[in-house]
Amino acid sequence: MSILSDALEHHPETQPFWSALGEGRFLLKHCRACGRAHWYPRAICPFCTSADTEWREASGDGTIYSYSIMRKAKEPYAIAYVTLAEGPTMMTNIVDSDLEAIRIGGSVRIAIGKRDEDLLPLFRLA
Repeated sequence: MSILSDALEHHPETQPFWSALGEGRFLLKHCRACGRAHWYPRAICPFCTSADTEWREASGDGTIYSYSIMRKAKEPYAIAYVTLAEGPTMMTNIVDSDLEAIRIGGSVRIAIGKRDEDLLPLFRLA
């Protein structure tokens, strides 16, 4: 098991997220008090500080807010901020896509991927 798995998958506050990801599902925390979704998963809503939060299945759809292509890496790759259809923006990687086709405002779809021992929420161009 890797360091990321140890640090995140076994934390009780985020365990449902990682378990669902392992089943091919993408969950987000939602606040029942203010109705907003938030990322990173946490028990307390960062918008209204309510503890009345729950896990909900997310669409897995998003839009590229910003990105950067690491061209000098051994294998070029793209990192991006993706704004999810549910509202939150998350940092991720764009995978299995033509790097030259990545654009701000471009549509993406969840592509659960594995890095070393870790499952991660990655995205590909839609």
